[in-house]
Amino acid sequence: MRRAHHPEVGEITLTEVMAALSDPIRVGVVRVLADGRERGWGDLRAPVAKSTLSHHLRVLRDAGLTRTRQEGTRCFVTLRREELQGRYPGLMEAVLAAAEDEDVGHQVSAKDDAAPAV
Repeated sequence: MRRAHHPEVGEITLTEVMAALSDPIRVGVVRVLADGRERGWGDLRAPVAKSTLSHHLRVLRDAGLTRTRQEGTRCFVTLRREELQGRYPGLMEAVLAAAEDEDVGHQVSAKDDAAPAV
Protein backbone atom coordinates (compact mmCIF):
# COMPACT_ATOMS: atom_id res chain seq x y z
CA MET A 1 0.00 0.00 0.00
CA ARG A 2 1.44 3.39 -0.93
CA ARG A 3 2.03 6.06 1.68
CA ALA A 4 -0.67 8.73 1.98
CA HIS A 5 0.26 12.33 1.13
CA HIS A 6 -0.66 14.96 3.70
CA PRO A 7 -0.26 18.57 2.62
CA GLU A 8 1.88 20.75 4.87
CA VAL A 9 -0.08 23.43 6.71
CA GLY A 10 1.23 26.11 4.35
CA GLU A 11 0.00 24.10 1.35
CA ILE A 12 -3.60 23.94 2.61
CA THR A 13 -5.82 26.31 0.66
CA LEU A 14 -9.16 27.72 1.67
CA THR A 15 -10.75 26.77 -1.66
CA GLU A 16 -9.74 23.11 -1.28
CA VAL A 17 -10.95 23.01 2.32
CA MET A 18 -14.29 24.54 1.38
CA ALA A 19 -14.65 22.23 -1.63
CA ALA A 20 -14.00 19.21 0.61
CA LEU A 21 -16.66 20.47 3.04
CA SER A 22 -19.25 20.87 0.27
CA ASP A 23 -20.52 17.31 0.73
CA PRO A 24 -22.77 16.35 3.68
CA ILE A 25 -21.06 12.97 4.15
CA ARG A 26 -17.66 14.66 4.46
CA VAL A 27 -19.11 17.21 6.90
CA GLY A 28 -20.49 14.27 8.87
CA VAL A 29 -17.06 12.66 9.01
CA VAL A 30 -15.58 15.94 10.25
CA ARG A 31 -18.31 16.15 12.90
CA VAL A 32 -17.47 12.64 14.12
CA LEU A 33 -13.74 13.39 14.20
CA ALA A 34 -14.22 16.77 15.91
CA ASP A 35 -14.05 15.10 19.33
CA GLY A 36 -10.31 14.67 18.74
CA ARG A 37 -10.32 10.88 18.80
CA GLU A 38 -8.54 8.81 16.18
CA ARG A 39 -10.97 6.50 14.39
CA GLY A 40 -10.40 3.41 12.33
CA TRP A 41 -11.90 3.67 8.85
CA GLY A 42 -13.93 0.56 9.61
CA ASP A 43 -15.42 2.26 12.67
CA LEU A 44 -17.04 5.01 10.60
CA ARG A 45 -20.67 4.43 9.67
CA ALA A 46 -22.17 6.24 6.67
CA PRO A 47 -25.01 5.48 4.25
CA VAL A 48 -22.59 4.91 1.36
CA ALA A 49 -20.54 2.01 0.02
CA LYS A 50 -17.12 1.42 1.60
CA SER A 51 -15.44 2.50 -1.63
CA THR A 52 -17.41 5.77 -1.60
CA LEU A 53 -16.52 6.40 2.05
CA SER A 54 -12.88 5.75 1.15
CA HIS A 55 -13.18 8.38 -1.59
CA HIS A 56 -14.65 10.91 0.89
CA LEU A 57 -11.81 10.22 3.34
CA ARG A 58 -9.26 10.78 0.59
CA VAL A 59 -10.85 14.11 -0.38
CA LEU A 60 -10.68 15.24 3.25
CA ARG A 61 -7.04 14.12 3.53
CA ASP A 62 -5.98 15.70 0.24
CA ALA A 63 -7.56 19.00 1.29
CA GLY A 64 -5.57 18.91 4.53
CA LEU A 65 -8.52 18.41 6.87
CA THR A 66 -7.51 14.98 8.14
CA ARG A 67 -4.43 12.90 8.77
CA THR A 68 -4.39 9.17 7.99
CA ARG A 69 -2.15 6.70 9.78
CA GLN A 70 -1.67 3.15 8.59
CA GLU A 71 -1.01 0.31 11.01
CA GLY A 72 -0.64 -3.01 9.25
CA THR A 73 -3.74 -3.38 7.09
CA ARG A 74 -5.80 -0.90 9.11
CA CYS A 75 -6.07 2.83 8.53
CA PHE A 76 -6.87 5.41 11.19
CA VAL A 77 -7.97 8.99 10.68
CA THR A 78 -7.89 12.14 12.81
CA LEU A 79 -9.02 15.71 12.24
CA ARG A 80 -6.16 18.20 11.89
CA ARG A 81 -8.11 20.67 14.02
CA GLU A 82 -5.20 22.46 15.70
CA GLU A 83 -3.29 22.84 12.45
CA LEU A 84 -6.41 24.16 10.72
CA GLN A 85 -7.03 26.55 13.61
CA GLY A 86 -3.53 27.94 13.09
CA ARG A 87 -4.06 28.32 9.35
CA TYR A 88 -7.69 29.55 9.40
CA PRO A 89 -8.61 30.71 12.93
CA GLY A 90 -12.24 30.04 13.78
CA LEU A 91 -13.07 28.22 10.54
CA MET A 92 -13.61 24.75 12.01
CA GLU A 93 -15.67 26.11 14.90
CA ALA A 94 -17.88 28.00 12.45
CA VAL A 95 -18.28 24.97 10.17
CA LEU A 96 -19.09 22.66 13.08
CA ALA A 97 -21.57 25.12 14.60
CA ALA A 98 -23.35 25.59 11.25
CA ALA A 99 -23.40 21.83 10.66
CA GLU A 100 -24.96 21.34 14.10
CA ASP A 101 -27.53 24.11 13.56
CA GLU A 102 -28.52 22.79 10.14
CA ASP A 103 -28.10 19.11 11.11
CA VAL A 104 -25.70 18.51 8.21
CA GLY A 105 -23.90 15.19 8.23
CA HIS A 106 -26.07 13.63 10.94
CA GLN A 107 -26.15 10.33 9.04
CA VAL A 108 -22.45 9.67 9.76
CA SER A 109 -21.43 8.11 13.07
CA ALA A 110 -18.73 5.97 14.61
CA LYS A 111 -19.22 2.38 15.68
CA ASP A 112 -18.15 3.12 19.23
CA ASP A 113 -20.34 6.22 19.71
CA ALA A 114 -22.67 5.75 22.64
CA ALA A 115 -26.37 5.71 21.91
CA PRO A 116 -28.16 8.89 22.99
CA ALA A 117 -29.63 8.79 26.48
CA VAL A 118 -33.39 8.25 26.60
